[in-house]
Amino acid sequence: MKLGLGLYRHLLTPENYRFARQAGATHIVAHLVNYFADSPRLPAASSTTSSWGVSTGEGAIWTLDELVSLRRAIEAEGLQLAAIENLDPAHWYDILLDGPRKAEQLEDIKTIIRRMGEAGIPVLGYNFSIAGVWGHVTGPFARGGAESVGFWEDDLPEQSPIPNGHIWNMQYQADAAPGTIPPVTTEQLWTRLADFLEAVVPVAEEAGVRLAAHPDDPPMPTIRGHARLVNQPHLYQKLLDIVPSHANALEFCQGTIAEMTEGDVYEAIDRYSRQGNIAYVHFRNVRGKVPRYHEVFIDEGDVDMVRAIEIYHRNGFDGVMIPDHTPQMSCDAPWHAGMAFALGYMRAVIRMVTGEAPPTA
Repeated sequence: MKLGLGLYRHLLTPENYRFARQAGATHIVAHLVNYFADSPRLPAASSTTSSWGVSTGEGAIWTLDELVSLRRAIEAEGLQLAAIENLDPAHWYDILLDGPRKAEQLEDIKTIIRRMGEAGIPVLGYNFSIAGVWGHVTGPFARGGAESVGFWEDDLPEQSPIPNGHIWNMQYQADAAPGTIPPVTTEQLWTRLADFLEAVVPVAEEAGVRLAAHPDDPPMPTIRGHARLVNQPHLYQKLLDIVPSHANALEFCQGTIAEMTEGDVYEAIDRYSRQGNIAYVHFRNVRGKVPRYHEVFIDEGDVDMVRAIEIYHRNGFDGVMIPDHTPQMSCDAPWHAGMAFALGYMRAVIRMVTGEAPPTA
């Protein structure tokens, strides 16, 4: 197993690469949504906070030179680029909505996958969702009152319809017609996912890139009137069975799986790691399940994280694990402190379970 750190676009800086290396990580997962929203195109040149909630609009898809530059900037600090996580809504909204530009956007996604293969980037994580992540609140939910993320259905804001020109809580079209997106049923969304996978998985196979699907977070059956796909552990299998392939894989969000009302998180880890279908892992601990749960420190939630790593190791999983979220600690660098705690815990447990010897230098 390899230890990684996930970085949003505005965090893709040499300083944070060095932080990851110092904390024991060997790999980076780059979350490139909003990549071009308000900064230079090369992430290494960007140090400003992105405008979350604003898509790139009709911007160009990532070029080969940009992808190679990103990989080289990460490698220059002694790390490897494990994956790119998520597609900008502007690049695939009509794939999700089954709209008039669907065929054109499928070709764009194929081009992105081919360029990733040429650039030596092995995994593209994605979340096939219209409503996206929605409804979470922050508060002192972790040990010692550390600020973290929570969800409870009874106190949600009104689940208003999604306006035209929006996907994933992000605006991709400023001049969209008034009105809202018609609600999408479960059957419609699975059909659209099948269209997507049948079109792009063969290209991913040729390019040597794995597509990695994230489950729905929060794992509710519907959000804002729109169906969700993978809100129970067994539905990951339904996704894999659409196009069986090494290139059709999972971005296994362990925290989200633990939040689901059915199944067992350890059984899900065992099932999908035995199959070899996990591309990489979001290693997060939680307390509770939908409709009420909190994200907590990695060592205090409902999931026995040592047991989880033992299962991954027993089944031969050798991919990257990242702490996708962590509570923020009370200090001058709350995010960095929380991540350093999680990375240190993960590194120690991985070494203990795998029997990895400490470095000699």
